[in-house]
Amino acid sequence: MSDKDWELFKQKLHSKSGINLNDYKPAQMQRRIGNMMSRHGANGYLDFFSKLETNQKLYKDFIDFLTINVTEFFRTPEKFDELEKRVIPDLLKQSSKLSIWSAGCSIGAEPYSLAIMLNEITPQVRHRILATDLDVEMLAKAKQGAYTTNELKNIPPARLNKYFKQADGIATIGDDMKARVDFQRHNLLVDKFESNFDLILCRNVVIYFTEEAKDGLYRRFFAALKPGGVLFVGGTEAILNFRDIGFQHYLPFFYRKPL
Repeated sequence: MSDKDWELFKQKLHSKSGINLNDYKPAQMQRRIGNMMSRHGANGYLDFFSKLETNQKLYKDFIDFLTINVTEFFRTPEKFDELEKRVIPDLLKQSSKLSIWSAGCSIGAEPYSLAIMLNEITPQVRHRILATDLDVEMLAKAKQGAYTTNELKNIPPARLNKYFKQADGIATIGDDMKARVDFQRHNLLVDKFESNFDLILCRNVVIYFTEEAKDGLYRRFFAALKPGGVLFVGGTEAILNFRDIGFQHYLPFFYRKPL
C-alpha cells in the first residue's frame, strides 16, 4: 500500500464524505482502516474505496467506524453528577435560560441526558440544546430516540420510568424531551460555529485528531462560548495548553472562559 494510494484514498474520501483524514493521526488511522480493509478482502486503499463506492452498507459502517459512535446516557456518571450539582447551577446564576451545544452527539444519548437533567433542575424552563454530528445515520437514530438496555444502564429506575416508554427490550424517550433537542448535521473541522453558548460538550470525539486539529477546534470552542461559559471534554482528552487558549481550569475536564 503506497503513500500515493493513501493520498489518493484521502482525496476521494474527502470528496465523497467531507471527512478530511489529514486532520486525523495518520499512524492510528492507517492501522484502523487497514484492519477493516483486511476484514473485507481489499487489496489496497483504492480497491477498498471502490468497495465503499458500490456497497452502501459498508460505506455506512466505515463512516460509523471513523466517527467512533460509542455512547450511553449519562456517560461517566460522576462527571454528570458534577455537571448537575455544580456546573449547571453555576451557569444558571449567570443566565436563567441556557444555550448548550452537544458536539459529536452520535445517537443522542448525551443531549437527551442534558434535557432530562435540566428538566429536573429547572422544570419550568425550556433551555436550548443544539446537538450535532457528522453522521446522518446516527442523527436519524437520535431523532427516533429508541435505546437498548445497555445504553440506559446509568439511568435510575425512577428517571427511566418518568422519561421513557418501554416495550420489548427497547426504551423510547418521550416526545417532550425530543422536542427540547435540536439535531443538526455538522462537521466540526469544516463548518461554521454558532456563538454565545453557556456550555459546550465535546467528549470522546477528538481521540484520533492530530494535535493541530484539536488545538484549532478548542480555540473555536473558546470563541463560541459566552464569557463565563464552560467546555466539557472527555476523560482522556485533558487540554494541556488550556491557558494558552484562554481557558481557566474549572474542574477536571471542565474549562471555563473568563468573565
